[in-house]
Formats: sequence, C-alpha cells, structure tokens
Amino acid sequence: MRLAVLSMGCLAAMAAMPLHAQDDAQALRREIDAMRQTLQGMQQRLDELERRGERAAAAPVAALPATPAGRQATAVVPNNDVLHPTQVPGVAPTVLPPRESVADPSTAASRPDSAAGPTDPDLKGFFAIPGTDTVIRIGGYAKLDAIADSRGAGDEDQFIPSSMPVGGNHRDVSNFNIHAKQTRFSFEARRPTTHGNLRFYLENDFFGSSDGYQFRLRHAYGQLGNTYAGYGYSSFMDPDSLPDTLDFAGPGGAGYLLVAGIHHSFALGKGNTLTLAAEDPDTELAGASDAMAAVNRLPDVSAIARMERDWGHLQLGVVARNLAYDGDARRDRVSAGGAQLSGSASVGKRDLLLFGALGGRGLSRYTADLTGSGLDAVVGADGRIDALDLHGGFVGYTHYWSDMWRSNLIYGQLTLERNAALSSDAFRQSRYGVFNLIWSPAPSWTMGMELLYGRLQQQSGARGDTVRVQGSLQYNFIK
Repeated sequence: MRLAVLSMGCLAAMAAMPLHAQDDAQALRREIDAMRQTLQGMQQRLDELERRGERAAAAPVAALPATPAGRQATAVVPNNDVLHPTQVPGVAPTVLPPRESVADPSTAASRPDSAAGPTDPDLKGFFAIPGTDTVIRIGGYAKLDAIADSRGAGDEDQFIPSSMPVGGNHRDVSNFNIHAKQTRFSFEARRPTTHGNLRFYLENDFFGSSDGYQFRLRHAYGQLGNTYAGYGYSSFMDPDSLPDTLDFAGPGGAGYLLVAGIHHSFALGKGNTLTLAAEDPDTELAGASDAMAAVNRLPDVSAIARMERDWGHLQLGVVARNLAYDGDARRDRVSAGGAQLSGSASVGKRDLLLFGALGGRGLSRYTADLTGSGLDAVVGADGRIDALDLHGGFVGYTHYWSDMWRSNLIYGQLTLERNAALSSDAFRQSRYGVFNLIWSPAPSWTMGMELLYGRLQQQSGARGDTVRVQGSLQYNFIK
C-alpha cells in the first residue's frame, strides 16, 4: 500500500511540472507582446512629432496683427522649441537702407511703432519669458581703443576739438592712451498690450568719469505705442544720420543730447511722421555763479517732421527754449531756439551719404561739441541776457569696399558768434575731420584704424590743432 501511494505521488508531480512550465511561458509571451506594442506606439509618436516639426520649419511664419500704423510684425526670433517660434511684437521691416555702425546709435533710438532700425533690421537675439507675452534681449559690446595724439588733445578718450588746449607749456607733448570705456551693456524688453506695443530699453557705458570707469546711464525709457517717456536721445537729434566712426564723440557740428523727456509721434502715412516733445531744460549760462544763477522756467519744446524712403530719409527738427538768469540785483530771460536738417541717402548699391546742418540762438547745449560748456547765453554789461548765435554741420560718406571692408570720410564744423561779454579763451570755432578703414570679418567682430584731425579757434583768434591715430577692436554680444 505504501509503495502504491508513493508511486501515485511521483506520477502526480511529474504531470504537474509541464503544466507550470507551460503557464510561465505563456505569461512571458504576453509580457513580450505588451512591450512590443508599447515600443510601436512610441515610434509612431516620434514619427508624428518629426513630421510636425518639418512642417513648422518649412511653413511661412504667420504675420502678427497689424500695428496701430497698419504695419505688420514679421521678424521672428527662434528659440529652442521649433514648434513654437518666438515672435517680436511691433516689428516691421525697416524702410531705410541697412547700414553698419561701430557705435550703433540707431539701435537705442525711439521709433514710431517701435520698428526696427537700419543697423538692426532683424532684431536678433530676443528670447521669450515662459508663460508671458514678453520677449527680452541682453546686448552690448566690448570695445578697446588705442589712441596716439601728436600733441595735447584735451580729452584723451574722445576726440572733442572744443576741449583742445591752445598754447601752454605742455601743448606740444604727444600722448598715448588705451581704454575700454565705450564698452556697453543694454537690456531690452518688448510685449504687446491692448494700447499698443510696449518697449523698454536700458543702456549703460563707462564714460561716467574722466579718470576711471564709472558706470554711466545712457538710456532708460519706455514706449507704449507711439508715446515715449524716460531718458535718452533728445527728439531734436537724428541718430540715423550720425556717421560711422571709431571715435565715440563724432563730429562736433552734429546735434547730440541725452535728456529726460516725453514725446508722441503721429503717423502721416507713406513713411512720414510728426513728433512733438517736451524735455528737461538746462540753461547753460557763461560765467554762471552764486551771484548770477541760471534759471529754468519752461521745458524745451520741439517738433520733428521725418520722411523715410527706401533710398534714405530726411528729418527737420525745431526746438524752442526759454533762457533766464537770476542775479543779486538783476534778472532777465530771453526766448531762444533753432533748427536742424539732417538725413541719409543711398549712393549706388553699397555707398551711403550722411549729413546734418543746424543753426539758431541758445543752441549750444544741443551740439556734440558744446553740450555742457555753458555757452547757450551770456549776460552783458547792461544786465541783459543774450542768447548766443550758433551754426554748424557735418557731412559723411561711407564706401563699402566689400562685404567685410568699409571706409568713412567725414568733415564737420561748428561756429559760435563773437561776443564781447565772453572771455578771450572762450570757444569760437571747431573743425573735425576723419578717415577710417574698418574690417568686419564676422558680424560680432570689428576692428579698424582711424585718422582724425581737429582744430579749435578761440574768441581771441588763437588757434590750436592736433592729429590723432586710433585703433579699435570690438566684440558684439548680439549681432
């Protein structure tokens, strides 16, 4: 009996082994089938994503809604997600012919509808802030200048003829200088709103002190639609007409001023605009002191008419000022102001002509050579304030030898009236001449050499001049 029971148990165990093995094999086969289905699903999903990416890359980018002036934003800034490209709102292809510029004053300029400028037509370098409609860009450049003067030039970092010494013991001493003060940082943000496109612009350089590298504010403004408020270029000046120089100052006869103000532009159609502005006044009075202090009673008011075409542009600006002083026993005020005509014009396929002419009374503050000089007005022996007459201008010609090489030939002059109330060593006239050769082997890399000549004449008739050779190397962060 016991033998029979053992035999039956062995037979049962042997019969069960194939059954368990068969169940394990079927379970493993089901798992393999499930994994195969999962992999097939993942492959199908990847194929679909690739097809969608190819369609998005090949298809034209949809235009943004028309801006208030009827323009359409077409510039696109790529980001890491090809399926959702970042679009810069309020951007229209610039009407002006594209150009290169070392100092690049056009990028910081305020424009109707916050449109792109001739030196930055594609608005490269913007990226989107996730979860918002805002796009931002961090820009600027690093620039090193090596400067050699044949004799004393006054300002060792910028070429400003009005600062040149005339006579003196150290007048004929040559000088060599290397600095990087023009190095610049900028931050820009743009976004659409229900009241138009909003632009914020901030820019600094290192020209805050003459003997160091103090950080200096150049621009800090916002623009909503066509209304600008903040600190930056005066509406009276024309950044698009400034010539391309390695020297940071540029021709003294050009209109140039950084100031706080507010302005609004009105679109007149076909590339024409009219801008009205009110800006911070500053009566620069010759011989001002505690006993004879300059007074600012009203803001400086300006009106600017501008025409843009594919061959270039013309701009006519006028400014009205109120100059005054308050003395211990006397006080007086006078109306002043002036006008400037400036522009650019294409010459052939590659060359460009730039020019500007200005004139008026009490206009020294608005010129590159005399801003901050205290030569808007002078108080005569009779106690009456006299706004000083001023006129000047510049012309520049840019020739592109090739895609990488270009040259600029520039001449400028600025003349102030003779006045007996001025000191004998006060400014009378300056002249400014430049020839350069600039090489840009890559968009972000520029180097060049420049020959400059400047001459200063004082009220007494005494003169002084100097020759400067400047070499520059510049690296742009975004270009």
